Amino acid sequence: MKIKEFVERSIGRWRSQRSAHHLAFGHFEAIQSVIDIVAISPDDPAVVDLCKSYNIDTNAAVSPFRMTWDGQSDWDENEVLKGSCILVPVPDPDDPNRGKLLRDQGYAETMAAAGNYYLTEDDTFVLVTQYDRAAAEEKIWFVNPNVRCRVSLIKTSAGTGIVTASFSSEIRQEIKNSK
Repeated sequence: MKIKEFVERSIGRWRSQRSAHHLAFGHFEAIQSVIDIVAISPDDPAVVDLCKSYNIDTNAAVSPFRMTWDGQSDWDENEVLKGSCILVPVPDPDDPNRGKLLRDQGYAETMAAAGNYYLTEDDTFVLVTQYDRAAAEEKIWFVNPNVRCRVSLIKTSAGTGIVTASFSSEIRQEIKNSK
């Protein structure tokens, strides 16, 4: 599977159940979310701006998309687990199974981020992103067209310690068309 097919398979509304283990706090958290993944045009101003901020030619971008989420946690009922970000895959011209994933908002830190991704032989998407104070590793795979699983690790910036480990099962609720 190439990145374009992975994104196409991800388009839609997903109901997510995530179990997170915050090792630093010795705490377990259950999070329920609705995640919407919608394809957007490579000409979208947000895509163009994000590519420019990383000196990436917009013609190199493949299947940009917007992801929004709205969730609830059993840890802190007052915490807002809601947001949106633009994601832009940029495949490596020498290896279509690898590339960069540009985000206008990161996973471990709320700042723009560029991670390195690769797709394994069993079609697992693996994303590794270095931030100032942490590193994130995420793996996503499809069990069938309407069920996917996600494992995320937040590590110390040196990558030697794990701060948070989580597992999510996501069930597609409906397919969303491109905007």
